[in-house]
Amino acid sequence: MNNIQSLKRVISGTLITICLLIVGPYIQVQAQSKPWPVPADAKKSKNPVAADVNALKEGKALYGSTCTPCHGEKGKGDGPAAVALDPKPADHTSAKMLTETDGSLFYKISEGRKPMPQYKAVLTERQRWELVDYIRSLNKGIKK
Repeated sequence: MNNIQSLKRVISGTLITICLLIVGPYIQVQAQSKPWPVPADAKKSKNPVAADVNALKEGKALYGSTCTPCHGEKGKGDGPAAVALDPKPADHTSAKMLTETDGSLFYKISEGRKPMPQYKAVLTERQRWELVDYIRSLNKGIKK
């Protein structure tokens, strides 16, 4: 009887894992698809910080300390804190991220939206632009 109960638990756990693997990405995409309106003037803002080696190095360090817990080390929205968040963090390596303007990313980093914190009082303007450069590099394959 004990072996049968153990087998049932293993099968149940396996089925739950399979369901999460199949449905999980769909749930994350749905959560990320909630509109995040950005003012037109913010969308048009141009990044004054060139994506050079120094900016990417600084952006990577900032990303590691401020973004990784939610967005994950590689920017896929799978950081350890992401499990408890609604909506789920954006995948910075997704095709959708390519449609965002630099100004739009800067605005979102600056202003935040639940559950993402607001960084305009925490990071300098330059640091926020460096984060934009680094986020862009996650999708472009620029060496970090």
